[in-house]
Amino acid sequence: MAVLVAGGAGYIGSHMVDRLIEKGYDVVVADNLSTGHRAAVHPQARFYEGDTRDAQFLDDLFAKEDIEAVIHMDAFSLVPESMKKPLKYFDNNVIGMIVLLEAMQRAGVKYVVFSSTAATYGNPERIPIHEADRKEPINSYGESKLMMEHIMKWVEQADGIHSVALRYFNAAGAKADGSIGEDHHPETHLIPIVLKVAAGQQDRLKIFGDDYDTTDGTNVRDYIHILDLADAHILAMEYLKQGHPSDVFNLGSSTGFSNREILEAARKVTGKEIPAEVAPRRGGDPDTLVADSSKAREVLGWNPQYDNIEDIIKTAWTWKQKHPNGYADRS
Repeated sequence: MAVLVAGGAGYIGSHMVDRLIEKGYDVVVADNLSTGHRAAVHPQARFYEGDTRDAQFLDDLFAKEDIEAVIHMDAFSLVPESMKKPLKYFDNNVIGMIVLLEAMQRAGVKYVVFSSTAATYGNPERIPIHEADRKEPINSYGESKLMMEHIMKWVEQADGIHSVALRYFNAAGAKADGSIGEDHHPETHLIPIVLKVAAGQQDRLKIFGDDYDTTDGTNVRDYIHILDLADAHILAMEYLKQGHPSDVFNLGSSTGFSNREILEAARKVTGKEIPAEVAPRRGGDPDTLVADSSKAREVLGWNPQYDNIEDIIKTAWTWKQKHPNGYADRS
């Protein structure tokens, strides 16, 4: 039986597919390539181009493939864009989840591992953040993901589709050999933007706000390597298949780094000056997001291999050096 990775041509999805195949799983990918890249998909995965909001596309896919579990990574995820276009996010993310769950119900597929987000918490009541803490999103991206979590809870009661929601903190890095990596258009994530400046593709880094309630005034985030993230999904899928109950887990390193600290670490890794300037705040950015991920470690047996921010940045820099223009270099 196969695993379906919805959104498997994206940054996180392509690393997920690569890791699954490395561990011997049979993998099917569904992606409409609106933000993903066909070149990012592992050649051993069976690829279907289509939109997961298209019920007929999903019904045809489930009819052709013997799918046992779904790993759902098919969502828009740019916080600034979500603040300007909330309906786009509710349409793609929430409606997409509903259509996918309906198709799973028709096909008799009972397991889904869902990519949720730390943005469900909004401005947290404490640091580090625990799974049971208050969830009050301050951007429509986080609101859409929280809605998706609620939908899965009720669908389980009605249709017996069991789920694990994994609340990511900041995914970063790339496969160590630089064969796949992060390539967004536009790019909004800090580490790849810093490395664009290091590579001479951008004049300087803009740090959005230096008046947050943090040690140096810049946002603090918890960075997790992309392959550690992928491993957690595999553990969550097997957890469900073993008959364990649906649950929610934070995924993070439990260590926070400010934007300025990331900049300094990147300067050290690359040996580049990396000019930077302060710019106005962006809407929807919490001061600090750091996970308590002890539950995932204890319940799922998750053991992240990348615990040093410089090592994470180093893998992203390898990808950047090998593919300065991202997947365009492979077309």
